[in-house]
Amino acid sequence: MQISFGGINTGLPPNLVDQMVEAERIPIRNLENRNQKIESKLQLVGQLETDLRSLSGSLEELAGTGGFRDVKLLSSDPSVVTGVVDPTQSPSNGSYSIEVLQLAQKASAVTNGFPDKDRTEVGVGYLEFETEDGTKEVYIDGKSNTLQGVAQAINRAGVGIRASVMQDSSDKENPFRLILSGDGVGEDSRIEYPTVYFLDGDQDFFFEEEREAKDGRVKVDGFEFDIPDNQINDLIPGVSLSLKSAKPGSTVSLDVQEDMEVVSGKIEEFVKAANKLLGFLQQQSRIDANTDTSRTLGGDSIIRSVSNRLRRAFQGTQVGTGDIKRLNQIGIEYNREGTLQFNKDKFNTLLQQNPEAMEAFFAGDGFVTGFIPTVRNMTRVLLDRSTGLIENRKRGFQQRIDQANRQIERKEDQLTRREKTLRRKFSKLEETMSRLKSQGGQLAALGGGGIGGLNLGGASAR
Repeated sequence: MQISFGGINTGLPPNLVDQMVEAERIPIRNLENRNQKIESKLQLVGQLETDLRSLSGSLEELAGTGGFRDVKLLSSDPSVVTGVVDPTQSPSNGSYSIEVLQLAQKASAVTNGFPDKDRTEVGVGYLEFETEDGTKEVYIDGKSNTLQGVAQAINRAGVGIRASVMQDSSDKENPFRLILSGDGVGEDSRIEYPTVYFLDGDQDFFFEEEREAKDGRVKVDGFEFDIPDNQINDLIPGVSLSLKSAKPGSTVSLDVQEDMEVVSGKIEEFVKAANKLLGFLQQQSRIDANTDTSRTLGGDSIIRSVSNRLRRAFQGTQVGTGDIKRLNQIGIEYNREGTLQFNKDKFNTLLQQNPEAMEAFFAGDGFVTGFIPTVRNMTRVLLDRSTGLIENRKRGFQQRIDQANRQIERKEDQLTRREKTLRRKFSKLEETMSRLKSQGGQLAALGGGGIGGLNLGGASAR
């Protein structure tokens, strides 16, 4: 009789434990796959939340400062006068005429020329300035007695005067000059330029030309006014004017009017945000042969609920808002694709004709009535962190994910212990078979092959 064994002691597949563990891992993989699908749904609810917040935020631009009262300033000659409108100051529409007779100017002075700015010495001593705050002195020592050094010393002194060195290319021999100018314009910033006390310079240092600070002068609707600055904030209510140049004899027309582009641009942003949200809802509701509803929100009641609320808000009638009561009256309505379309020309025409009615429709009382409060309240209910539909759905999905993760963790622990047990049993089986094989070899050696012969090589007997 001959007994033979396989290539390993047991004759079993070498990866038998791995195969058994892999088979027992299938329920874990099923849980992981289910979790991935729930996580996909959770991410989609997060996107829905983001789109709802964007919709609400786009309307807040209309409800905020300016709203439907955005105005702009038009100047017939921006090289003479420009301006900026502050919507917080409730500027009034209107036309104005202004003639800039004289710009307000700074006190300034310029020195004689020097061949360089950092080598020729102007001497040591001081400069004396008469300012609003009294006499100011700037001392110049042997380390700062060049044009550049004097400029730096004046700027460091903080006497309300700025100094710089300029190069005048028209003077080939002495092109460098020191220029001084006051920090402010107008007669209130008057400075007397300065008395110079210098000794031992390489050449004389003196001021060739001085200009005194002056107020500006303008004529508004035929009346003349002196102005202390070239920035005028109270000439036209809610408008800050900048005078750029004097042009006596030339009248500049200024018109304060509604800025249609800004207001309609805000409406376009709202329509864009609304269509992004509507498109998302349509995509989730669309079901065909290739749709995997386990990874989308298709069929979820949250999609139906949000869609119905949006449609009621966008197509509903606003009570107590005046002549305009529905979006479609101002050029915003549903199209065949189920999204909103915006007729900008119709909107601008109505806005120009009756901005008060437009504002009343959108703003309402600011709390309950009006389109903006309606949408704001709708999104607030949906997004409420305690009771809102969005938050509840997010919590529900997260709880399912957490529960599955705990199950996965428990099963992984069980499988780890199971794998250790299997490997221990398999190892003992290997040891047992190894001993049997060894004993079989010894028997074969004793028998010398004479009793039918013992062959312990292949786990078979004859």
